[in-house]
Amino acid sequence: MYNKRNPFLRILSVARRECGILMSTPIYAFCMVIFPIFCVIFFTSLMDDGLPQELPIGIVDLDNSATTRSLIRRLDGMQTSHVVGKYANPAEARKAMQKNEIYAFLYFPEGTTSDLMAQRQPKISFYYNSTSLMAGALLFRDMKTVCTLGSAAVGQATMRARGYTDEQIVAFLQPISIDLHLLGNPWANYNFYLSVFMIPGVLLLFVLLITVYSIGTEVKFNRSKVLMRLSGNDVWVAMLGKMLPQTLISLIIFYGYLFYIYVFLHFPHQGEWYEIALIGLLAVIASQSFGMFIYGLMPSLRMSMSVCSLWGVLSFTMCGAAFPVFSMNPMLEGLSLLFPLRHYYMFYQICVFNGYPISDAWFNLLALFIFICLPVFVMKNIRKAMLEYVYIP
Repeated sequence: MYNKRNPFLRILSVARRECGILMSTPIYAFCMVIFPIFCVIFFTSLMDDGLPQELPIGIVDLDNSATTRSLIRRLDGMQTSHVVGKYANPAEARKAMQKNEIYAFLYFPEGTTSDLMAQRQPKISFYYNSTSLMAGALLFRDMKTVCTLGSAAVGQATMRARGYTDEQIVAFLQPISIDLHLLGNPWANYNFYLSVFMIPGVLLLFVLLITVYSIGTEVKFNRSKVLMRLSGNDVWVAMLGKMLPQTLISLIIFYGYLFYIYVFLHFPHQGEWYEIALIGLLAVIASQSFGMFIYGLMPSLRMSMSVCSLWGVLSFTMCGAAFPVFSMNPMLEGLSLLFPLRHYYMFYQICVFNGYPISDAWFNLLALFIFICLPVFVMKNIRKAMLEYVYIP
């Protein structure tokens, strides 16, 4: 029986019923606890080193001089590069790259050292596979660095033999001194960069799908009228009571993820803990509210699950972490505002990662609050679906 005079007790009654459903249905345990924890551990462990290490690289050295061998040793000593083979000609090295045995190779033509000593600018070729964008970029950087340093070393020895002072040599070899500062992520750690949007994106995707699934299965398994009767035919009481246990579980998982990366893995952050807690709370509730909104627009379990799946997957691209939103087509740039993950990521970047005041992220906070308010516009549709609709497989 429900209490007609006390909506709070009715919400607790619905929440108690929902707890029974969660405990008796294994899919909730997997999608709300087991899979999210697995994703957190998997992604943070996958990029634990921060950058790929010991990427295989080949060498074609037709010059075979002390200078080229020295450059090869320097390349092999770099953190991200490992020389795994030497080839007689570029054709063999190209075949090895096509077989994915190496990601790149460095080609020293015959006469490289003599041309260097005579200051005739020999042509040293880099071949790298940009199909794997990260591996190609890192190996290109290493090969370019090694060849630049080798050229500078030869030039330095030649000028010193001609009697130039160290100041004159430095001014000639490096006329412009670069003062480089990497802000926020000076380690260039990909774990710090990728995990902070991929893992929340996965967690919020689970929240979105479970929200729609839990509402849709009430109609599918013919439990919706029991839910409405328990809530006194008040759809707000029904939805608040139904979402309350899910919200608590999702918040525990999300806050556990934040605690894990910031306390145990020491991810860098400049924000206060209340800002981290606030963005976690808003992101989870906004995702649930958006799921309720989608189901209210199309009260069909199959259609709403499909739309939420598509929306959740697209959010990884539209959040702007992999590719800047302002460089997208203007229509896509406007569309990015419709993804909760976009506003979570922007708040994270502005307030948590860089430590700027919350006032700088007011637009993203406002957007998350708007997402939270969306169910207001579809509650009548949800009530009608709970009381009148019959599930059609």
